[in-house]
Amino acid sequence: MKRSYWTALRALAITVVCLIIAMPVVWMIAAAFKTNVQVTDPSVGLVFSPTLENFRNVLADGEIVRSLGNSALVGVVSTVLSALIAVPAAWAVGRFRMHSTGSLVLVARIVPAISLLVPWYYLFAQIGLVGSYTVLVLSHMFVSVPLILWIMIGFFEGLPIELEEAGRVDGLSAFGAFRRIALPLAAPGTATACVLAFIFSWNNFMFALILSDENTKTMPVTLFNFISYASTDWGGLMAAATLMTVPVLIAAVLGQKYLVAGLTAGATKG
Repeated sequence: MKRSYWTALRALAITVVCLIIAMPVVWMIAAAFKTNVQVTDPSVGLVFSPTLENFRNVLADGEIVRSLGNSALVGVVSTVLSALIAVPAAWAVGRFRMHSTGSLVLVARIVPAISLLVPWYYLFAQIGLVGSYTVLVLSHMFVSVPLILWIMIGFFEGLPIELEEAGRVDGLSAFGAFRRIALPLAAPGTATACVLAFIFSWNNFMFALILSDENTKTMPVTLFNFISYASTDWGGLMAAATLMTVPVLIAAVLGQKYLVAGLTAGATKG
């Protein structure tokens, strides 16, 4: 009886937390189908006559589509390059116990990014990169590399070193043991780290606001343009925010089972 009570209480707590997390998203999606008057009217809840006018307006000039493409391009390129650098580095730090080196890299994650914007802008302006995709990718990598590194260190340290030693006995080099043994076993960690790095890049506002231009600005900067001193286009803002959020939600839902399956793949029992 006592166990059933705690099970029901836990289920209730999980339900409440899920509702708290989901309600802002549900409200945002619902507001995307409302007029500006309905969005600001507290009496209009989830029962209303939907309209697609907000989506037609925000998609009319193609700016949203271009910004979505910019966000995807910068996010994918910065995540891939960060993983190519950070994953082998994490294996080396974990296997050879170079924790002082790892701590030094962590400093880049601790330093407030806003404190670097002025030097970054000056430096990149001098070499003519402000407003390019290159500067956005490099600025995002400054945070993504330490993030992926520190996530992957724990995964590599948790892998049995005997597996790599067996590979070395069979003639593999140290890097060969990493590529053929450690890396496949750490695939769930790599996927998790890359997803988090991509989400950071997709949601980043500050770097793109300062370092991009009209042709390279990403979705967060485009969303900011819906807010003005005199008024705010709430309907257009909610529609654009929905277009920005839904692709990430769909990718997370579709990829969840693969990540969970990967967490049990290659498991060893000692």
